[in-house]
Amino acid sequence: MPELPEVEVVRRGLQRWVSGRTIAEVEVLHPRAVRRHPAGAGDFAARLKGHSVGIARRRGKYLWLPLADTDTSILGHLGMSGQLLVQPEDAADEKHLRIRIRFDDRLGTELRFVDQRTFGGLSLHDNTPEGLPDAIAHIARDPLDPAFDDAAFHAALRLRRTTVKRALLDQSLISGVGNIYADEALWRARLHYERPTATLTRPRSAELLGHVRDVMTAALAVGGTTFDSLYVNVNGESGYFDRSLDAYGREDEPCRRCGTLMRRRPWMNRSSYFCPRCQRAPRLIRTSS
Repeated sequence: MPELPEVEVVRRGLQRWVSGRTIAEVEVLHPRAVRRHPAGAGDFAARLKGHSVGIARRRGKYLWLPLADTDTSILGHLGMSGQLLVQPEDAADEKHLRIRIRFDDRLGTELRFVDQRTFGGLSLHDNTPEGLPDAIAHIARDPLDPAFDDAAFHAALRLRRTTVKRALLDQSLISGVGNIYADEALWRARLHYERPTATLTRPRSAELLGHVRDVMTAALAVGGTTFDSLYVNVNGESGYFDRSLDAYGREDEPCRRCGTLMRRRPWMNRSSYFCPRCQRAPRLIRTSS
């Protein structure tokens, strides 16, 4: 599933190619693509027609397009395979095209939502006073947000009584961090994924947060991480941060720091990748790591 860097790359593309344009027509080709819009496909299409698109925004893994002359926004979630593509109007339809949005100008391009697995979708929501779609009002700020509160993050870590990777993936605590970048940041910080958050000192949590920011910034610079053809930006191009990964996906490869073979362990229906030497397991679970 795309994480903050991948979604931010898409947001920037939408800002460049879609913001400021007025919607002429919306065509919903698969009802699951608007299942989060309770009033249905017809209502979704009718309520977008004639409205202009505001500045593309993002919080964590969610992105949205405010309708500039209303108090509502189009909320997008890419799910496992969703793509928001800006395509020429005369380009052949993609096999898994779910929604088409046409504009009333002469630029000759349209916005398409393509989703092979139909886990993602678009929906229309009222905005909160802060300007967020109400459906994501509970999502915390992400670590690249200038308003992110580092001190509050540390205090919350100490109070959660959980483990550090679970905390990083808790979108009500810090948004946008998923499995890949959590493993990368923990490797850089030399922290085991099962380290209890209550044991993290303020300097240690600040160091971890710095690594989270660094790895996401580095991924953004090269367009995000792509392991297959399902994640692309609005122009259909893949990111290539996967070539720079230090932990994720490197089972049985030497640690880039100490040479010890990297390990993978099942974790919450996913996998955690770590160096058993650089990222020592907490004492209570050391025998199983």
